[in-house]
Amino acid sequence: MTNELEQTVNSLEKKVQTLLQELVSAKQTKRQLLDEIAASDNYSKKLEEELNKWEEKYSSLKMASSMLNGGSNKTEAKRKINHLIQELDYCIAQLSE
Repeated sequence: MTNELEQTVNSLEKKVQTLLQELVSAKQTKRQLLDEIAASDNYSKKLEEELNKWEEKYSSLKMASSMLNGGSNKTEAKRKINHLIQELDYCIAQLSE
């Protein structure tokens, strides 16, 4: 009977050791995945910033093109220029305070 009890205890010890090893492995995997998520978030933010820069460049190019070509886009170009001037005036006023 004691032999059976020892075998049961040994079996349980092996299972606990196996579970502990799996837990350590799971923690390492979790840490790696969190690092990958952080890296992906940083990359996503960089791409978003780059997209915003390209959108600004496109908008500027579109405005310059409409000013050079004239026509119906001329009114929109003037409106955008006036808006930019208002934004600059606001920034200057904020800096003056």
